[in-house]
Amino acid sequence: MSQRYICARVFGRVQGVGFRYFTQQEASRLGLVGRASNLADGSVEVMAAGASEQVARLLIWLQSGPRTASVERLQVEELDRLDRDYAGFFAH
Repeated sequence: MSQRYICARVFGRVQGVGFRYFTQQEASRLGLVGRASNLADGSVEVMAAGASEQVARLLIWLQSGPRTASVERLQVEELDRLDRDYAGFFAH
C-alpha cells in the first residue's frame, strides 16, 4: 500500500466553526497522521500522511468539512514527506 503526503489549504468559513476538531476526528478515523492549523489569512492548513486511499478519502471530506463550515475552495499540494514526524493527528 503506497503512502501519500499532502498539504491542503481549505478556504471559506472554516475558522471558529470546529473545522480543525472535526478534521482531527476524521483523519484519526482514517488512520492518518499530521495536523490541522488555523492560518492568519482565515484558512485552515491540513498536513496529512497515510495510505493513499485514506488520504484521498480525507480530501473528499475536506471539500465540504463539517456542516458548521462553508468550504469555498480546497488547494492541495503533494509532498515528498511531512514537515516532521507525527505520532497521530493533531489540531493546533
